[in-house]
Amino acid sequence: MNFKKLFLIIPIFFVGVFINAQTSENPWAIAVGADLINLQGDNVESGLNFGAPALSLSRYISSGLSVGIQYGLGSASPQDNVDLDYSFLDGVVKFNLSEENIVPYLFAGYGLSRFADGDEKEGAFPSGESGRTTFGGIGINIPIGNQLNINVSTSYRGTSETPDSYNHLQHIIGLSYNFGAGDADGDGVSDKKDECPDIPGLKEFNGCPDTDGDGIPDTKDSCPEKAGSEELQGCPDSDGDGVADIDDACPNQAGSAEMNGCPDSDGDGIADNIDKCPEVAGDEANGGCPLADADGDGVPDKDDSCPDVAGTSENNGCPDEPTDLLSFISNSDNRILFKASSSKLDNGDKETLDKLIALLGQYPTASIIIEGHASSDGSESYNQKLSEKRAASVKAYLLGKGIDNNRMSTIGYGESRPIGNNKTSKGRADSRRVNINRSANVKVN
Repeated sequence: MNFKKLFLIIPIFFVGVFINAQTSENPWAIAVGADLINLQGDNVESGLNFGAPALSLSRYISSGLSVGIQYGLGSASPQDNVDLDYSFLDGVVKFNLSEENIVPYLFAGYGLSRFADGDEKEGAFPSGESGRTTFGGIGINIPIGNQLNINVSTSYRGTSETPDSYNHLQHIIGLSYNFGAGDADGDGVSDKKDECPDIPGLKEFNGCPDTDGDGIPDTKDSCPEKAGSEELQGCPDSDGDGVADIDDACPNQAGSAEMNGCPDSDGDGIADNIDKCPEVAGDEANGGCPLADADGDGVPDKDDSCPDVAGTSENNGCPDEPTDLLSFISNSDNRILFKASSSKLDNGDKETLDKLIALLGQYPTASIIIEGHASSDGSESYNQKLSEKRAASVKAYLLGKGIDNNRMSTIGYGESRPIGNNKTSKGRADSRRVNINRSANVKVN
């Protein structure tokens, strides 16, 4: 075979697709090819000599280093009238210069080369025809299919030990097949390194797929069918509230983690999705709606000791004790005194009543009875009517100052409740209050 034929063959082998080289994933490689030798020396006349087959078996060790053996057969014609059978058997050390798809490499080794003239001699490699050989060279593996490569190499072999041996250049072209680790799912990641050996995946995820394309492998993705974020273990968050849709009871309404992703519009601690009154703060026991409060004092009837009377939460729904009002009533200074046969209020009386009005404003739930009295002067019927007029006069003043009519009632006792001795002039004056007259007493109902 000459160079012209060789260069017609080589381009055919270079057409293919990229695959894995001989690496730790596919540590074994077997190769078969054809060898071309070019004998060297002063007594050599011929050019290239073709031979086949050239066989090799190698094992990847680590860091680009492989070891193996190679054997081949061929022919050699040092002169036009001399035909020799050529064979070789070597141990080889190879070093890959990369682990990419196309892999150039260096190699060297030691072995035997035989140039036999056809005469019967003893031994597989008779010493007269075989020479110990050292060699070194360069080669390249080019992928063309699933774990299949074109292999091209050239080396110089020194075999000048015996007279029947020749130094020579050796060129080998053939196919190599890488195997060993296996790739059950055919994703380009060996089963040895594939975390998902039965499902085709991606190299960057150690052979596992990323179905939704969110950059998170399915093995770590809680939502492998829907693109999401790494913070939420690969799940989406449609409403952007920080709660993944898969855990969000309200995936289309922004809420809080405390409410399982739902809002709480009325702030009553009950999520809107289970709150029967989501716009009004209520009680969980009542489905999120306010509890009944008949008196409107903010204390639910179930907790209100006085459910029909407005009070305070501090007093369990009952009105606070009107201590200042009671103190005012129990003091004799609160009496409204009238002149004899009069129901007219003077300025001093009005000042006293103004104090009462302030206290009634302080205790808006308190109600009072206005009691009118008269002295024993005059007839009993007259004094009865006079006491009623005096009580009415006080009520009229309070009404005029804005005190609700429903908070006041009046009663006249006439002369039935004197406070002084009517047998003496002074006593009758004190009792009847001729000059000062009887007072209009105010009591809490």
